[in-house]
Amino acid sequence: MSTLPDSPSAPGSPDAPDHKLKRTLGLWQLTLLGVSTQIGSGWLFAVLSSASVAGPAAILSWILGAGLFIVVSLTWIELGTLFPRSGGIVRYPALSHGAFAGWITGWGYWIGTVCLPAIEAQAVLTYLGGRFPHLGLVKVEQGTTILAWPNGILCGIGILAIFFVLNLFGVKLLAKVNTYVTMWKLVVPCLTFLLLFFAFNSSNLTVGGGFLPTGAGGIVHALAIGGIAFGYLGSRQVLDYGGEARNPKRDIPLAIVLSILIPMVVYIGLQIGFLGALDWSDAGISVGDWAGLRTSDWASAPLFQALGAAGFGAFATVLLIDAAISPAGNGWVTLGSAARASFAFGIDKYAPKGLAKVNRYGIPWVSLVVAIVVSALFMLPFPSWYQLVSVVSVCLVLSYLMGSAIAPVLRKTAPHADRTWRLPAIGFWAPAGYAAGLFIVYAAGFASLAQLLVIAFAGVSIYGAYTSVNHGWVRRPAGWSISAVFLVVWIYVSSRGGWFMNTTEVQRAGSWSFPVYFAAMTAALLAFVLALRVVSTPAGRRHLDAGVWLIATLLATLLVSYYGEFGPLDEPPLADYWDLLVVITLALVSYVWAVRSGFHTEQLDAALADSGLAVEPAAPTRTPAHRATPVAAVHGQEVNS
Repeated sequence: MSTLPDSPSAPGSPDAPDHKLKRTLGLWQLTLLGVSTQIGSGWLFAVLSSASVAGPAAILSWILGAGLFIVVSLTWIELGTLFPRSGGIVRYPALSHGAFAGWITGWGYWIGTVCLPAIEAQAVLTYLGGRFPHLGLVKVEQGTTILAWPNGILCGIGILAIFFVLNLFGVKLLAKVNTYVTMWKLVVPCLTFLLLFFAFNSSNLTVGGGFLPTGAGGIVHALAIGGIAFGYLGSRQVLDYGGEARNPKRDIPLAIVLSILIPMVVYIGLQIGFLGALDWSDAGISVGDWAGLRTSDWASAPLFQALGAAGFGAFATVLLIDAAISPAGNGWVTLGSAARASFAFGIDKYAPKGLAKVNRYGIPWVSLVVAIVVSALFMLPFPSWYQLVSVVSVCLVLSYLMGSAIAPVLRKTAPHADRTWRLPAIGFWAPAGYAAGLFIVYAAGFASLAQLLVIAFAGVSIYGAYTSVNHGWVRRPAGWSISAVFLVVWIYVSSRGGWFMNTTEVQRAGSWSFPVYFAAMTAALLAFVLALRVVSTPAGRRHLDAGVWLIATLLATLLVSYYGEFGPLDEPPLADYWDLLVVITLALVSYVWAVRSGFHTEQLDAALADSGLAVEPAAPTRTPAHRATPVAAVHGQEVNS
């Protein structure tokens, strides 16, 4: 095994470890890595899940989702070609906003990514368990199909072990296996929707309240909780594997766009075919009961059941085989992404440097072990695909949000860097992408957003206890004490809030009212930031200050979500699209704050130096921080204002 060089810098020299990774991926392989992770469990379940939220209008949800993700991805294309890095989504925020904002988004992204292999393993077993109930893989609780203990959960862990082995022996093997599997995964869904068209019943598009049974709000809500955002999140894999691309500056932009457009065509065809072939009586629900689909007889294997009801039982067997192959193909790729995210933590000194160890195949093996262990743990509180997918989607979209703030900052702090692909009209597309990303986060609904914030903000205790101490910004006793107190308080506040780790979207009885819960959350976070700021060096305070906007934005989004259309209130005060207006306004204000918070970081100096460029002085800009220190200072001492 080889260990990365121990640089004493802040997240300095972050790119030397990338040179130990194997640059073997071409355009086709990068594209298929993105496509493979989108045509996984999403195509098996999302057509039913989205229809249960939006009815026939789920077709429009897929189109809207593709459009939003393309807009959100535009800034990431510029970033991916500017600094192609493995684990890039975790590492880019530190270039523009420092360690605190980088840690929050990176932690949320890592949690979301490490859950994905568990989701895919659940999908495999849910389909198989529904078809072969005697295996004891699944059971039904409160109308939701979940993995059963011990058979289901232990088999899920076994599937994760297979993902682990495939990743362990190199990205070249992974890409070769993935190429063949992805071709299979494209052919079977296309044949599926073509066959379903033979049983198409056009009346299904108008029953139960017409084409828009839940209104325009249903189209939006289906994006997150219906699995549509989950279906489009795979384009990020192109960035995660960017450090292993042969020609990243040419191939990354094309691969990102293709990895959204190809699945969009497949998903729209599947959604139309499923809606037209829906047999209400066979599903065990009344005609037009769209909401009942999620607890119907078809919920455990919607497309398999649809093919059987349409008279294509023989092909349904092929689909059952694909139900194992498609999620598995996604699972082993996303496990690799999770490993590269924690690999990035080790490089940038957010976490122990042991996470950046690579084996002789160029694989970050320690990070891979950590990823599979944590992924297995997530099967326990969320043993259902439907329960876990919305929380994971929001975690991952949060990281997408950052790209729209990072790119404009780097235009100012690194104006002469080599941008092979330069986003035109960035003054329009960056805020548009930011608003689109925040809109998707909001559309997940209050229950999912509340889960996200508990997980995301619990991670700031690691920042205080490890990251800030490791960079020399805070003394160990102070950092550990503040973080320990915060974590205890945060766990108590989260438990009293009554929303975290619920299997339903209903608050637990006897919990705090939302105003009390929100005030307690805000007070705990404010106290943590202020306390850590008091004991930090000037450099540490700079990094904290540059991340405050992110905490404020997420708290404000949670507040709007509770009182908006997707909250728990029967008569929300922000109904009739007032919530949409508030979210757009919040997004624009937050975007301006985010861009103004960016500064010329020591991580950017190291990235520029690695790219063979001279270190640039920060362009004049109104930011909370001042100029960066020279690179010489980065490779040794602590940074001071």
